[in-house]
Amino acid sequence: MRIFYVTTSFPVYSETFLQREVRAMIKAGVEMEILSLHRGEPDFEGHPVQRFSKWQLLKLFYLLPLACWRKGSVMMEFVREMNAHRPASALNLFENLLGFGAAIVLEKRIRDFEPDIVHCVWASAPAAFGMMAEGLVGTRFSTGAHAYDIFEHGGDWLIDMKCERACLVHVSTEVAKQRVQSLCDARKVQLIRRGLNELPAIRDPRDSCERLRIVCVARLVEKKGFPFQLEIYRRLKATGLDFEAKIIGDGPMEEEIRSRIAEFGLEEEVRLEGWLSEGEVLQRLAWADLLFHTGVVAASGDRDGLPNVVPEAMASGAVVIGSPVSGVVEAIEDGETGFLCAPWEPEAWVKRCEQLQTDAALRIRLSQSARAWVEREFVADRNTGYLLECLEVARGG
Repeated sequence: MRIFYVTTSFPVYSETFLQREVRAMIKAGVEMEILSLHRGEPDFEGHPVQRFSKWQLLKLFYLLPLACWRKGSVMMEFVREMNAHRPASALNLFENLLGFGAAIVLEKRIRDFEPDIVHCVWASAPAAFGMMAEGLVGTRFSTGAHAYDIFEHGGDWLIDMKCERACLVHVSTEVAKQRVQSLCDARKVQLIRRGLNELPAIRDPRDSCERLRIVCVARLVEKKGFPFQLEIYRRLKATGLDFEAKIIGDGPMEEEIRSRIAEFGLEEEVRLEGWLSEGEVLQRLAWADLLFHTGVVAASGDRDGLPNVVPEAMASGAVVIGSPVSGVVEAIEDGETGFLCAPWEPEAWVKRCEQLQTDAALRIRLSQSARAWVEREFVADRNTGYLLECLEVARGG
């Protein structure tokens, strides 16, 4: 199978799930042309990555009129749809125009590669690329539709049109599936989770947790609920519970978080570790007793789907205490594979931490149930194999 694989930025550390998907596709024998529309690296584990330069958009001065002359009806259909809705944001407007423009500029490259399908991992710029590529070349396209595409500022500008025209829509959570099925033929919406290329060695939780080890792995952004998380740490310290917490990630809220740590007197208990590699993150998860995920709905409407670190922690033996927001509830069954607590109820988190610190049997039971969920639901080779089967069927449908 030949796939023209379109993403926004590849490879980047915050989207390791895409790296795992590509790795599994290559392992399965897929012939791939990888296009990164915005930024990324020129190479991924020996496989070239085509990075689109925005300077190439200058070619639209002559390629756009030519495309309109050749495919006037297609172009007018896009224009009508664009005029029927307001963009979700200025950024989303730019994303879509970038995708459309890049497809026009790279039409010859798509024709030369002769893909069986153009697979777009996001419903923003990549899906705009796929939709335009289909209009120009005739190759069918599929798209992902995930939390950012669906919820940020009410969703992508042209998501209705993209889902209607795509031959397959890939979602990774039930909440995304329910939303997208309201936009298009429900039969082409496929819930296929991401996954790990290799599961870490099974480990039992520590027998004794006199000092509780807590890890949080997240971008330092609003939807991760850090003000609530820091209040939880403050309450833990106030109760006298002995703990240390490591926050792994970077982002625009870093200085605000540092300031709040100092304000609460948590410098000895809570440490910001910044960005770490995938291997280093897995090492921290293997060290941890607990993973904290305090996700919330941001003011823009953005929220998490199922953050990959949640099943990663479940596979690593750390017990997850997570927010019951969006797709987290699909992996964490309260009291069975972890615990669900509202981030704005810090006393509930304190209670669970006290319980988990002293009850080794509970930690072992939760850890074993969580590992079983991962082995059943979150293996990259198996899930990517199913995605490839769905793409094969969809592109010939």
